[in-house]
Amino acid sequence: MSQAASTRPVTLIRPRTGWLDLGLGEVWRQRELLYFLVWRDLKVRYSQAALGAAWAIIQPLLAVVIFTVIFGVFAKLPSDGLPYPVFAFAAILPWTYFSEAVRRSSLGLVGDAELVKKVYFPRLIIPMANIFSPLMDFAVSLGVLVLLMLWYGLMPTANLLAVPVLLTITALLAL
Repeated sequence: MSQAASTRPVTLIRPRTGWLDLGLGEVWRQRELLYFLVWRDLKVRYSQAALGAAWAIIQPLLAVVIFTVIFGVFAKLPSDGLPYPVFAFAAILPWTYFSEAVRRSSLGLVGDAELVKKVYFPRLIIPMANIFSPLMDFAVSLGVLVLLMLWYGLMPTANLLAVPVLLTITALLAL
């Protein structure tokens, strides 16, 4: 065995000691990989889609139209005094983020299986990258929600400050 081969760093992979031991320090050391995986997902998503970033607006808007017609017009369910499209959009926004984050995370583990087999890195990075990438859709849709609120003459209130807390809880649940 040559001298160069014996001086290579060796990474010993051991099982975690508890269910709360997520290895976040290791994830922090590999944060550039997380950044590039998120960047890759965003580039692939928006460059290959025929509608591109417009899909982040069209998808929730179509759901709002359907919910408004079915629940607001036909079923006449109450919306707490709010215009029904704003009411429905505010509910659809976190749900869309959550469902997309869970979907991408589960597919990401399968899609990046070759990467997982060949290179060592904290495995938590793959689902984390797939949870951060739908944040762009969430941000665009949140902007549309604010525009919709202004259209109906509603001003955003201090309750908008709860959005980061809601988003953090939603991301942790999706992770």
